[in-house]
Amino acid sequence: MGGAAVEQGPGGVKAPDGGWGWAVLVGCFVITGFSYAFPKAVSVFFKELIREFDVGYSDTAWISSILLAMLYGSGPLCSVLVNRFGCRPVMLVGGILASLGMILASFSTSIIHIYLTTGVITGLGLALNFQPSLIMLNRYFSEKRPLANGLSAAGSPVALCCLSPLGQVLQYQYGWRGSFLILDRGFVIYTVAASIMVLGLFVPPVFIVSYAKELGNEDTKSALLLSILGFIDMFARPTCGLIAGMKWVRPRCVYLFSFAMIFNGITDLIGSQANDYTTLVIFCIFFGLSYGMVGALQFEVLMAIVGTEKFSSAIGLVLLMEAIAVLVGPPAAGRLLDATHNYMWIFLLAGCEVVLAAVVLATCNFLFIKPSASADKLENITVTEECSKGPDVNDEEEKGAREEQEKETKEELKEKEETDKEKEERIRPASLIVDSQEVEKFLKEPTQNGDMANSPETSL
Repeated sequence: MGGAAVEQGPGGVKAPDGGWGWAVLVGCFVITGFSYAFPKAVSVFFKELIREFDVGYSDTAWISSILLAMLYGSGPLCSVLVNRFGCRPVMLVGGILASLGMILASFSTSIIHIYLTTGVITGLGLALNFQPSLIMLNRYFSEKRPLANGLSAAGSPVALCCLSPLGQVLQYQYGWRGSFLILDRGFVIYTVAASIMVLGLFVPPVFIVSYAKELGNEDTKSALLLSILGFIDMFARPTCGLIAGMKWVRPRCVYLFSFAMIFNGITDLIGSQANDYTTLVIFCIFFGLSYGMVGALQFEVLMAIVGTEKFSSAIGLVLLMEAIAVLVGPPAAGRLLDATHNYMWIFLLAGCEVVLAAVVLATCNFLFIKPSASADKLENITVTEECSKGPDVNDEEEKGAREEQEKETKEELKEKEETDKEKEERIRPASLIVDSQEVEKFLKEPTQNGDMANSPETSL
């Protein structure tokens, strides 16, 4: 049981009542909280499920009922599994089932699917977590067991207080499907491919030093291989990032990522035939290059597939799936090495897994993802960025041209106004002067009989 205080007959080991037991208590607190609170908190989605599937409240109530029934009814099965395999393997399987149930539930097209996924699969997963957690708590606490059980049971109300408002917020933000799991087909393809890739990606760095020692190289030279790998990786990542940002490459970064994985997998396959230190150094150079390409592209591709808004939610699930895969990959390779005593087979296995991941990603992306949803989307982003950069480059020239045009327009208007004014001064004022002179002459000229013409002055 990996350090747990397990009773072994009449003279069993006494429970430590603390120490690592407090970490176990924290785990039990979380598991109890989810096991009891989730069947209640899931009710915040009932209204959306009623509207989605055109069912009644009695139909949606079955979801919580099935969850609780699986939680309690799986007790005998859980006991048999714990006695046969131990607590930790059973809890690991339970966690996978609980997550898998919610993943499948997000694709449901009827209320029956919700019963089977959320109710049966997730319910069974919670049961396989809940009962072993109580068993482990009993093995780590004896005198303080009542306190430990009370603290563990407090996880239920605490989780209920948190899950209910959290579920409501997620429902408003993403809908019930997005709340169960946020899944922009491309994400599913990426997650599956990434999980397969991680099974073999980390195997060579874990075993390369032991491989070199097995070939008879001294410890210092063997350890230097990791330094060579890391040095190449250090330059490969930024270089690949620059290449991925190019105008023609960026809309097709999914296929560049697939190429990087194929490169890495083929490197593993060829490296399996290494039989001296020189060939191992060459292997580390090419592996560091391909490994750096994969590291530089994996999250860029995920962001391109799901978008920046959903990236924060998507990456959490991707890392969870990769964590499960990386937990299995190197130990499985170690088991294969123990069975065969030949490093060639673990490098062949790692290479096949990474190449398979590349084939899955590239093929499924080509068949099931429309260009408008991937390459065209990224191409539009690239064009938009270039357009946004354009005004910054030509800003001074355009500004000067606009100012010159405005100046010319003002000058033309001014000239037109001056021309019109000159015409008015030539025509209208001249006629007015002539008229005034004629009037004055008329008033001062004597009439034909010698008398002065009457005017206001002469009259006075």
